[in-house]
Amino acid sequence: MSAPKNTGTVAGSSATGSPERLVVIGFGPVAARLVEELLPRVAGGDIAVTVLGAERHAAYNRVLVADVGTGRTTPEAVSLADAAELAASGVGVRLGTTALRVDRARRTVAVSDGPPVPYDRLVFATGARPTIPVLRGLDFSPHGEPSLPDGVIALRGLDDAAALLTVVRSAGRVVVLGGGILGVEAALAIREAGASATLVHHGDVPLARSVDHDGGRVLAAALGAAGVDVIPRAKAVGVRLEAGHFAGLELDDGSVVPGDLLVVSAGVRPRAGLAEGCGLVVERGIRVDGQLRADTEDRVFAIGDCASVEGRPPSGLIGPGWTQASWLAGYLAENPLRPSGSVPAKRPGVPAERPGVILLKARGVDLAAAGGVAGGPWDGGPERVSVWSDPEEGRYCKMVTVGGVLTGFLAVGMPRTAAELVLLYERGSELPADRTTLFRLDDAALPAAAPPVGEHDVLCRCSGATHGEVTAAVDSGSDSVDAVGRACRAGTGCGGCRDRIEEMLARVAVAAAR
Repeated sequence: MSAPKNTGTVAGSSATGSPERLVVIGFGPVAARLVEELLPRVAGGDIAVTVLGAERHAAYNRVLVADVGTGRTTPEAVSLADAAELAASGVGVRLGTTALRVDRARRTVAVSDGPPVPYDRLVFATGARPTIPVLRGLDFSPHGEPSLPDGVIALRGLDDAAALLTVVRSAGRVVVLGGGILGVEAALAIREAGASATLVHHGDVPLARSVDHDGGRVLAAALGAAGVDVIPRAKAVGVRLEAGHFAGLELDDGSVVPGDLLVVSAGVRPRAGLAEGCGLVVERGIRVDGQLRADTEDRVFAIGDCASVEGRPPSGLIGPGWTQASWLAGYLAENPLRPSGSVPAKRPGVPAERPGVILLKARGVDLAAAGGVAGGPWDGGPERVSVWSDPEEGRYCKMVTVGGVLTGFLAVGMPRTAAELVLLYERGSELPADRTTLFRLDDAALPAAAPPVGEHDVLCRCSGATHGEVTAAVDSGSDSVDAVGRACRAGTGCGGCRDRIEEMLARVAVAAAR
């Protein structure tokens, strides 16, 4: 079969009266948002969308997989798309279909279960795959999907969640390898659910990339108080299998950490092999420009955890991926395919990501961090560093400013102070001259009070919903977190803002009862 000839018109595009054929490779949260935003164009006959999902499940909120695995929620509750509903709306949804190759000359995608799928435009939404360390007994597959033995999971999908839930319900022993935010959250959730949790990591303290040493020690103590066994400065070298099932994690000192399940939380890497195989530039992900284009023909795009926007690495957060999906849907609506050589309509590029804030989502252990916090009070230079610590009470706070503006902070065990610092950091505001006023926000003798917020301050970082939008949803009758989510999407991402939405609902209920 020969490549199509350039005739000056676009086959299958709106230029000929036929809908553009858009193929989306991947069916995770970001792809689900893109498809949702495109439904009006599908209904209008402007575009024909086909989604290729390798999993047998329709899109679900991968951020909440650990909550499913510990029984906090259900697979149905984290679902983000209904395949039958999408099909009824005219979207072609192919679950359990793996994209094998992309032929950009013929504009087709070879798949695992049928003839090649033709496209006019193509979107890579392939996400990221877990990084599996080189350990005896594991197939780490640096260039492919890992094949893990029974009892070893990466906690990235619903099948992983089901395996974890079985062990949790039997009050088994779970070993978590990796001291990053996901590993710490998983260990705390597992312990809270009644199973034994051991956190093994190679750093001196958990979250070593985001916290300083003293704050990390306070965090480690809080993990211990929550019942998590923490093994720092450990180098894993292999897994011990019995009858093909995980039985223990082997360390380089000859010791073995026994367990019924191993959760590998060693980070992720963009799933970009398919794009690289068809000649696209892959660096820290599939390289795309500010318009999310991976080619020069306005035909191939990439969004989410597989995309490196203008050379920046993917953030790994769901919020930026959703922003990209919404932006791309608008771009495709404003820029239908044109004859070869024509220039697409100008449109501002995808918005820059907001400053990253790490929030530990765990009951009983509060942590928030952002920016650089490695410097000390006496290091000199342009940074001013303020520290307050009370290890016995599990409290620690550090603030770093340049010219009075907050450039980094860490707060452990101080939720009110953390909430105020998050707002100041995201606004780029100056700290008060007397910084001890912030340290005192968590004084038990003071009445609880939420930090003052503006209508346009972001409440939900994942969806971008503001305090004003959530307030409007509540005032319009939304009486639950889920109802607020349906109205403005707040609380539908990582779940970190659900407590604040519940507080707003409670205040409204109290006021109504008076």
